[in-house]
Amino acid sequence: MTILIVEDDADIGSVLRRGFAAESYDVELVGDGDAALAAATGKPLCAIILDVMLPGRSGIDVCKALRAAGQTAPIIMLSAKSSVSDRTEGLLAGADDYLVKPFDFEELLARVRVQEMRRETNATDQRHLIVPPLDLDLETRTAITPDGSARLTEREVDLLALLMRHAGEPLSRTDIFAALWAGHGGASLNVVDVYIGYLRHKLSEAMPEGGRLIVTVRGRGFMFAPT
Repeated sequence: MTILIVEDDADIGSVLRRGFAAESYDVELVGDGDAALAAATGKPLCAIILDVMLPGRSGIDVCKALRAAGQTAPIIMLSAKSSVSDRTEGLLAGADDYLVKPFDFEELLARVRVQEMRRETNATDQRHLIVPPLDLDLETRTAITPDGSARLTEREVDLLALLMRHAGEPLSRTDIFAALWAGHGGASLNVVDVYIGYLRHKLSEAMPEGGRLIVTVRGRGFMFAPT
């Protein structure tokens, strides 16, 4: 696997290339945003080290474009800009981490390895979606609680997973319907209420307070409210 380094400062780029090569990584070094997009689009990478201040297209724009193109490799941004707003902008653009210049190579290497470990952990545990007190086994379609479990239908799993992934965030009936039932002829908006009822009933059977994990937020929709 290759690390892509996007850095227009030749000295910094050279140091990073030598450092990662010494750690047995394959390294590709480019100096601007357009070259970064060409090098990263559709290619498996173990990490992207992305400078924010690049000639032409900025690192922020490159990061957004890479995520829009489906690039899922960890992106660590490098920048002399250190304000909270600058770091927030980078993270909201899709970066996984943000390191302020000047920095030690050992810290950057550690951050790359942390991202690699997180990706490996997520890859091995894609079967389960866990938001305490609920563990949703996506493979067996089972909602597991501290008190018991409930078997769900495929559509019930889809709905519960959607709510759990947005835990604490109300989702409107329209949004839920669009995500799960749009394109299925014959379904109407009230199908959302019907399946919410199914889920509440089954979760109540699995644990005494299970039905209360899905709450109605007046005027906004439904929300998974973990305890």
